[in-house]
Amino acid sequence: MPRIFLIEDDKAIAKNLMLLLKSEGFTVTHASAQGEALAALGGNKFDLALIDISLPDGNGFIVCSEIKETQDIPVIFLTASGDEASVVTGLNMGADDYITKPFRPRELVARIGTALRKSGRSNSDFIIQGLHVDTATGVVKKNGIEIFLSALEYRLLLVFINNPKNIITRGMLLDELWDAAGEFVNDNTLTVYIKRLRMKIENNPADPQIILTVRGTGYRLGGGYAAQ
Repeated sequence: MPRIFLIEDDKAIAKNLMLLLKSEGFTVTHASAQGEALAALGGNKFDLALIDISLPDGNGFIVCSEIKETQDIPVIFLTASGDEASVVTGLNMGADDYITKPFRPRELVARIGTALRKSGRSNSDFIIQGLHVDTATGVVKKNGIEIFLSALEYRLLLVFINNPKNIITRGMLLDELWDAAGEFVNDNTLTVYIKRLRMKIENNPADPQIILTVRGTGYRLGGGYAAQ
């Protein structure tokens, strides 16, 4: 699971970004200031950094320089619209990409996936029973044909992918879906989402081989999976 280091001082933007990235299967560590970011670099390893250029106690350029010196991971700058000078400065310092605010969530996820693949740090492909999930881009294919999942269906699938060897209780799934939806998801709703997901990803939804039921406990991922 790719580890993202998010440096963003705007609380609302940071909260939304963390929800988005976690829903896409990333692990996220957040810092809201230059000093906090530099301190976090001392004891953590990341696969990619998202850095806001303007920070309350400095700027993202200093953080970028430290990251390139100590971890040499891809850096994507988050910039204000039309701030061309900052973009040029960031790219000259070794940043891999930039995206202007406000940005489209899917575009950001796609750019993160591209940067991870170019750096060789992407471990985003998961394959099971003809189902191919690229968690860096959010693309899901069944037998080579792209299928489209709702946000909650995709989040549900990610829970199984991220816990391939574990039995997942209904309570755990309810917590995950509630967090992703931002609203209460009850037991009946969970049953509906499991059914809908199986209809889309299983060869025979009546005899599921990907999402298996563990009677009296919950569910688990079927065998024959591979992470690449």
